[in-house]
Amino acid sequence: MKLSRLLIPALAALAMAGQALAADKFKIGYLRVMDDAQAIAAYEGGFYKKHGLDVELIEFQSGTDLIKAIVGGQLDTGVLGFTNAASWSSKGADLKVVGGAQHGFHAIVVRDDANIKDVAGLKGHTLASQKEGSTADTVLRGVVLKNAGLTPDDLTVLGVSPQVAVQSLVGKRVDAAFLFEPQARIAQLIAPVKQIYEIGEVWPFPCMVVITSGATLKSNKEGVWKSLDAQREAIELMQNKPEEAAKLIASYFISEPTLKTLKHGDMPREDIIRDAIKSQTFSPVLTAKELDRMQEIADIMQGQGALKTKDGSPYDVKSIVDLEWQTARKL
Repeated sequence: MKLSRLLIPALAALAMAGQALAADKFKIGYLRVMDDAQAIAAYEGGFYKKHGLDVELIEFQSGTDLIKAIVGGQLDTGVLGFTNAASWSSKGADLKVVGGAQHGFHAIVVRDDANIKDVAGLKGHTLASQKEGSTADTVLRGVVLKNAGLTPDDLTVLGVSPQVAVQSLVGKRVDAAFLFEPQARIAQLIAPVKQIYEIGEVWPFPCMVVITSGATLKSNKEGVWKSLDAQREAIELMQNKPEEAAKLIASYFISEPTLKTLKHGDMPREDIIRDAIKSQTFSPVLTAKELDRMQEIADIMQGQGALKTKDGSPYDVKSIVDLEWQTARKL
């Protein structure tokens, strides 16, 4: 009995200590796409720990859910599309874009039997893309289709997850898909499809960025900067040693050790992810040119009605950008 009375306070103290430790974790949100690979590689490679951060990496199913968690204070930072930050900040959310992540690789792949040779050839067909209002959807409607002389009404656009888009290609439920990596590469390996377009080749833009709240940046700038230092190191690994990086992150994208392909038999998942990494352009910084491109995207969103300011004035991207980290690091 005496032992129990002694143990209960001790166990309570341990529980409280554990809760305190959990609260001290730096929480980073990510999506399970290659665009967020630096966040995953920094975690699996131990770079966050190297820079003094105890990180909890939290997966989200959509950029909308991720940005809600940042706004609500459940996350410290997240890697996601810039359009989410722009849209929410226009509604009054205190958000800051503090670093770069990945440039906009988005490919259109089409079924061989659909006889589609270019973007204009999508007219009258069904295309799987992402949720309306996402970064991918914004550039699809405002750049890709527009430059080909098409409007969204000229085809059927389905907003689905990348995984469902690939499955829809395999099942012949859609004629084409607008995909990022590694789904674009996986689709070409497991289905009779070909790539006809990649927006990064004709209209490069900063697709994914690192976002935090103004409150977090104010209260824990050191933690935010440490996370950016770790992700910068992860990007350097992907750029210089894609084979090593692939070993760290391959299981996040392909559950089985190998993938059965149409032409190459069983391929190791590390080889597929290595090639997907090589096709990407990752960068921890945002250049003046990229800021201009972000402004173009915001203007497109405003024209589409997806972004509205209170007084109807043009939205200014610079109002949510804080590049003090990259200036301090002389990047």
